Amino acid sequence: MSPRVVLVGMPGTGKSTTGRRLARTLGVPFADSDTLVERQAGRSVSEIFAEAGEAAFRELEAGVIRAALVDFTGVLALGGGAVTDAGVRGALADARVPVVLLQASVPTLLARVGDGQHRPLLSADPQTRLAELAADREADYARCATWTVLTDRRTPGQVAAQIAAQLRPQAAAQ
Repeated sequence: MSPRVVLVGMPGTGKSTTGRRLARTLGVPFADSDTLVERQAGRSVSEIFAEAGEAAFRELEAGVIRAALVDFTGVLALGGGAVTDAGVRGALADARVPVVLLQASVPTLLARVGDGQHRPLLSADPQTRLAELAADREADYARCATWTVLTDRRTPGQVAAQIAAQLRPQAAAQ
């Protein structure tokens, strides 16, 4: 059994916060791929980046996502860069699960992530890096997203309610 829905998007779009709300609304569990990686590796994402580098992190991340797409039945939030891996995009397509892209403007993302010190890819210059990453990842997000939800000026509850409403017709069709 695969997840009910997968949330993707840039850091600061609200994937984890919205995902927890959505899972409560749907009455299913919630999982975040970063937390799954940390649990498997026995260390934080920042430690993995510092000690082994981004490539090692992405390899761990892809493995936990592929496993979750088979074994997890709730709301799954992926790390912001997870969909840059062709294997992850392929696994998402194979799972035939709705993939919701949460999207926000760079100023909104910056306001939400702050100084970026707890996010390895943003720690040097969050504003510039967010803009670069958004541009670099745009095509990958578009390739895997079933639909997009804008999160600027919206609460996680509002975003979760919109996703839940969009999921209902899909669930009825199955």
